[in-house]
Amino acid sequence: MLLQFSVSNFRAFRGLQTLNLAASNYDKDLPENTVTPDFPGLKGKRWLKGVALYGANASGKSTLIEAMRALSNWVRTSAKTTDPEDAIECVDPFALNPSAPPEPTAFAIVFVAGGTRFEYRVAATRNLVVHESLRAWPVGKEQVWFERDWNAEKREHMFSPENPTGMARNRTVEDRTLRNMLYLSKAVAEAREEVEPAFQWLVRGLRFLDLSNRSSLEGGFTLSRIDSGDAGMKEKILNALRHADLGIVDARSIDSAPPGLGRDWLRALSGTSMAVAKDWGLNPRFLVPELFHKGPENKPVALPWERESSGTHRIFALIGPFLDFLKNGNTVCIDEIETSMHPLMVRELLKLFFSKEENRAGAQIIFTTHNPLLLDGTLMRRDQVWFTDKDEEGAAHLYPLSDYQPRQGESLIRGYMAGRYGAVPFVPDGLLGTFPAIEEAVAGKETAHD
Repeated sequence: MLLQFSVSNFRAFRGLQTLNLAASNYDKDLPENTVTPDFPGLKGKRWLKGVALYGANASGKSTLIEAMRALSNWVRTSAKTTDPEDAIECVDPFALNPSAPPEPTAFAIVFVAGGTRFEYRVAATRNLVVHESLRAWPVGKEQVWFERDWNAEKREHMFSPENPTGMARNRTVEDRTLRNMLYLSKAVAEAREEVEPAFQWLVRGLRFLDLSNRSSLEGGFTLSRIDSGDAGMKEKILNALRHADLGIVDARSIDSAPPGLGRDWLRALSGTSMAVAKDWGLNPRFLVPELFHKGPENKPVALPWERESSGTHRIFALIGPFLDFLKNGNTVCIDEIETSMHPLMVRELLKLFFSKEENRAGAQIIFTTHNPLLLDGTLMRRDQVWFTDKDEEGAAHLYPLSDYQPRQGESLIRGYMAGRYGAVPFVPDGLLGTFPAIEEAVAGKETAHD
């Protein structure tokens, strides 16, 4: 479970920006959109099951998700580093102030894994970890498991505390941790079981979906669940498709073997396409979905996958991952959730996360959107709404709706569209800057006719 995430000097973000998922004590609406875990040090505290990020194009809302993804990928791959001169790929500093002195990119994340609250911090330049630390609250009291800071004079990292509680120091592993490598990742690679829950949550508990137009997400995952032999999961998927008002009554996978396509093509296909490759023998084959729709006299009629709409493709692709996130209690970050989907369908997908019945494992959803209809008070609480906007120097800022203290009963949809909370495009002269000229010309003609 994600509790808080902070980032600074990363892409559109210059200063420190923080997303806090603590539920407001003053907002009593939609209690089902919150969860109250019984963890040490967190008893009685409510946390949000989801957060919406609104903002104009290029305002930084996607940057927040990219920052979390960058941290997750770095933790996952860092132990594989073999050259201390290799650049740290996830370090991507704010670029619009080239004359400023170089500062490290910094991440800080607070989360719950295996019933324990952790706080992980890391700051780095392009080729050096400047700071790294991990704190834990296994019994409600803070324990500093390790801190690691770069000593410029000695040209080495200094570890502390000398005798930490909860995780004994291993100086051999410390010495083998390269200056551009994460100690957390190295410790897991060296079989330090204490940090395994924190590592696994950062790598597998955090999940990411890109639903923007640049996304290649297809239906392979959903199809694999239908074809897995798990009757319960298949029925859940079919039930969701039936209730999606797409006219779908059944689904199955069918074999296909396109002529002239070889093993290498199918192997690449299995990772990105809607098809699921299988049988790597002499006759490679792959699976494609076949959906059945209600026809005359309620008889099911199958349509070829390529004749299904883009909206049907998108919903089919999402159903499998969404049910998997709910089952495993993941925190999923989604960019542009409404792409190719009707707003009502997006509402229904969000309601799965906010439902006590469907979301029993504490799954969370963080998503970017432009859809003002999701600001409906019957779907989301006010403390679930955050915005991004840029200042005059091009730096992005993250802030909650609560900063504006909207009145009870105030229409958030109308307020957002009117720009009351910022986070909307400001184009007073039109995209080509011609609107005032047109208006002046029209006014001139009217004066001439008078």
